[in-house]
Amino acid sequence: MAGPPRKPSWRKPGRIAEKPGYVCIGVITGVRGLKGDLRVKSFTSNPKDVGAYGPVSDATGDKVWKLSVTGMAKDQVICRIAGVADRTAAEALKGMQLFVPREALPTPDEDEFYHADLIGLVAVEAGIRKKSEPFGRILGVYDFGAGDVLEVERPSGETVMLPFTRQVVPEVNVGEGRVVVSPPDGLFETPDAGQDETEGNGNEG
Repeated sequence: MAGPPRKPSWRKPGRIAEKPGYVCIGVITGVRGLKGDLRVKSFTSNPKDVGAYGPVSDATGDKVWKLSVTGMAKDQVICRIAGVADRTAAEALKGMQLFVPREALPTPDEDEFYHADLIGLVAVEAGIRKKSEPFGRILGVYDFGAGDVLEVERPSGETVMLPFTRQVVPEVNVGEGRVVVSPPDGLFETPDAGQDETEGNGNEG
């Protein structure tokens, strides 16, 4: 469901930095060779488009670079950044997230959403939208290898992960600042509790 930029692939605590008015389109994961080439994990639908939206900046906005794509290596994009001409300078940028202004990106198609637009939306449960207390608030969007998941902070402060599928998240309304969720059965069950009770009954005999 999530459109460009493509889903994040790292685990916590590697959450994308929040930067109002900007979207993270990639992260520098390493270097290649001795001449300053960078390996970049792209979050755009077409990985090579990481260099198609103009200059990129870091999360603070203090550093701005012209980025050019020179090739691909497996699922990583090989890029050059103006002014970075050796491996030492490239190594210093490892882990840097790359941002572009939101207005530089194309308008998402219907049923496509920028991850930055989802973060902060209020989640309400299907069928009880008028309930005074919402289900929670979206803190982040991740991909652990089986598709996008939403990290949702519950009113109690705990967090839960919900698959970002049409079945579990049947409605997204960015304009109204909310999503409708239908949590899977068993989401709040504690398996250990039932196991301990069974074991306890056995010991009593």
